[in-house]
Order: sequence, then C-alpha cells, then structure tokens
Amino acid sequence: MAFGALIIGDEILSGRRSDKHLAKLIELLGARGLRLAWARYVGDDAAGLVATLRETLATGDAVFSFGGIGATPDDRTRQAAAEALGLDLVLHPEAEAILRAKFGDEITSHRLQLGTYPRGSAIIPNPYNQVPGFAIGKHFFVPGFPVMAWPMVEWVLDTRFRHLHHAADYVEAAITVLDAMEGRLVDLMEEVTAEFPDLNLFSLPNVPASVGEVRSIELGVKGPAVSVAAAMSRIKAEVGARGYVWQEKA
Repeated sequence: MAFGALIIGDEILSGRRSDKHLAKLIELLGARGLRLAWARYVGDDAAGLVATLRETLATGDAVFSFGGIGATPDDRTRQAAAEALGLDLVLHPEAEAILRAKFGDEITSHRLQLGTYPRGSAIIPNPYNQVPGFAIGKHFFVPGFPVMAWPMVEWVLDTRFRHLHHAADYVEAAITVLDAMEGRLVDLMEEVTAEFPDLNLFSLPNVPASVGEVRSIELGVKGPAVSVAAAMSRIKAEVGARGYVWQEKA
C-alpha cells in the first residue's frame, strides 16, 4: 500500500500560508511504521482540481487530501471529487444528522452543504467541531485546519489501516561523510545501487554557507532491514578505505 498526500489551496501556493500538513503526515505515518510515497500541491481552480483528482484516483494509492471541503465559494474539493468520479453530490444522512445536532435551530441549507459528498462516501469523524470529512475509495478528504485534520488522519490510519501498522520491513540508515564531494563517491553509489537493487540510495550534500564550514554528504539507503545493514557496512568500509571521516547519522 502506497500513501500519497494532496494539499489544496491557493493560499499555500501564493505563500499567504505555509503548509504544515506534509511534515505532520510523514510523522503520523512514520509512528505507525508507514511512509509517504508522494505529495502534490494544487490550487483551488476547479478544472485543475478535477484533473488532479482523476490522476490520483487512478493510482489506487491511499491518498489524504487536505483542504477545500468547506461551504464557501472557494471550497471546491467536494465538487471536484464528485466530477472526477462521475458521481453526483448528495447529502449524506449521517452527516446531516450530525450537522442538525450541532447547529440545532440555526441549521441552514448553506450549512447542510458541509455534509454533501460524492454518492457512496463514508464520513470521517471530526473531534474538534463535529463537521465530518469524507472518504470514498482510498481517498480521504479532511479540512485544511491542522487542529481538525490531524486527528481525523489519525482516525483513518488507526481504523482503515491498523493492519498495516509496523508490518512493513522498511528502515533507513545513513552516515555523514565529512569534507567530501558527491562527484568523488559516485562510483561507490553506483556499485551499491547495483549490488542492492531492493534499496533506494540517497545522497544529500551540505554546501557550506560560510567560509570555514566543512562540506559534507549525508549518504545512506532505505529499504528492507537486512539489505540496509549489509549496504551500510559496505558503504562505511569503502568510505573509510578512501580516507574519509564519517559519522553515524541519527
């Protein structure tokens, strides 16, 4: 099972607000032994949303979508999801009951729009203000507000995907190679990649920001634990043999 993130809102793309969902989703997945495979940012444009959702729905991945499920004119995620799926928007009976209980005599048709989802959707409980999100297929739509979205994501992970928690044999390890340049270690990286095809190798250089700061490279691999251990032993031995000083990466 691959997990993806869809982060929606013109305010993110314009810089009026900074995205906090990506880092938090990675944290929530990681705490359960899971990982994020991809992430996409998209604005509030209806056509762009529909096109993006058609693509993400076609992946078959489990996707958390943040933002755009309110009832103001710039909230278009519910409508876009329905169009992408070729479904109509309908008032979900359980969501209607929740909204009527929440607003009482102050319920309006406008507020009831908060409970309209593509036909066949299930609700995602919202412990903050009770206004639900919705799920259809493997897509899970939550608000853009972190205080609401993050507990809702946790609920999905702990109900729909509990069976996957810590089931994946997937770890990551790295060392920091001091006073090194990537170009001089490319051959080693190619050898490790060829020798361990089940791993993903990564190299993250640190370019000195000031005079006197030491150049370094974070060099590591991620994948099955046994292969990671073997590959890191190979990397450490070769880096040391070449005269580089290295440190374990926490």
